[in-house]
Amino acid sequence: MAWIRYILSFLLILLLGMFTAVFGQEDLSVNWMSWEKAVAKSKQDTSPKKIFVDVYTDWCGWCKKMDKDTFANPEVAAYMRDKFYMVKLDGEGKEEIAYNGRTFKYVAAGRRGYHELAAALLQNRLSYPTVVFLNEKQQLLSPVPGYQTPEKFLKIARYFGDDIFETTSWEDYQSGGGSR
Repeated sequence: MAWIRYILSFLLILLLGMFTAVFGQEDLSVNWMSWEKAVAKSKQDTSPKKIFVDVYTDWCGWCKKMDKDTFANPEVAAYMRDKFYMVKLDGEGKEEIAYNGRTFKYVAAGRRGYHELAAALLQNRLSYPTVVFLNEKQQLLSPVPGYQTPEKFLKIARYFGDDIFETTSWEDYQSGGGSR
């Protein structure tokens, strides 16, 4: 009979732990959405956010590392949720995306193709991962190619998210001349 109490106690502790994990903690993840949803939200919200686009491919190891290390970082996730609508865009995705009166499609090219919207956002420099920052009117602020550690990424994100780019050059900001 004692072993039944131990098993029931163990199950109760396990259930309490799961309940706390699901309901008792702040959401620490990034809220990814589609391009269409981000654009719609930016048009309907009274105080729209900027748009951040993570352009990736399924075969890109550095993209997966950035998901695991950078976007899963609680400080990064909290900042990005606060300042940006977050979009994941497959640079080789085959789904059509309608935007601003144009339909962006997949273009077959050799063994791998590319998505026209990804090419437009990356200024035809298809390199993965590349992240893209857009203002509240979906105008391109800057693509940033390559893997970024959480610390380096936050510095870049704050440059755009806190509007530092409007008054300070990237060089001055990096050297500490315009950091907040």
